Amino acid sequence: MFAIEMEDVSYSINGREILRDINLRVPVGELLAVIGPNGGGKTTLLKLITGQIKPVRGTVRVLGMRPEDARPRLGYLPQRSHFKTDFPIDVLQTVLIGAYRKFEAPTDDDREKALRALEMVGMLEYMDRKIGELSGGELQRVLLARALVREPDLLLLDEPTASVDPAFRGSFYRIIDELRGEMTTVIVSHDIGTVARHVDSVACLNHRLFVHGTIEEAIKCIDEAYGCPVDLIAHGIPHRVLEEHGDE
Repeated sequence: MFAIEMEDVSYSINGREILRDINLRVPVGELLAVIGPNGGGKTTLLKLITGQIKPVRGTVRVLGMRPEDARPRLGYLPQRSHFKTDFPIDVLQTVLIGAYRKFEAPTDDDREKALRALEMVGMLEYMDRKIGELSGGELQRVLLARALVREPDLLLLDEPTASVDPAFRGSFYRIIDELRGEMTTVIVSHDIGTVARHVDSVACLNHRLFVHGTIEEAIKCIDEAYGCPVDLIAHGIPHRVLEEHGDE
């Protein structure tokens, strides 16, 4: 079974093509990284998977159903720029938002799951603190807990380590390693040198999907995906010999 199936999917806004002819299958339990340049359609891809937007052409199936029907089984961590920290709410309340069910108050079970999620990301002792008092890395841990609180079958993470300190990046990937096998995970990231050590496969996306395979396969197509020569320095995977840059 596939957690995500996209067939001949295209998406455009006001005649401007964002995604073109995307074909993607993500097996249940896989940990996939989606890399590519800014403006290449990575966030749009996640919005199609969550059902926030619909393709202009093609079909999207998530966990064997329409994306909007699969939402209760998804965990989603959007880019931090979409989250306001001036709202008077504490850490535990923020995580409980992830367990939201229409017209229903959080249950004792929801609270227990929220506490477990906070413990998993190392933020349990901050449960009563206001989110506006948190550092960038601390807030990102809380938002990750919010995505995990409903114990999703599919976890979607949009640039989860952008603009945070190196200590958080290391602890974040340790959490992801611990979750391996418990859920299907898709990580949108520019940090290929780090993410490559933790994922099963990589997709290169720049309006079109260039590859969906191993990190070694992805490295071969990065120049094509970015549309320019790219020098990659990586650790723990086969190293790429840097291109000659000429005499300029």
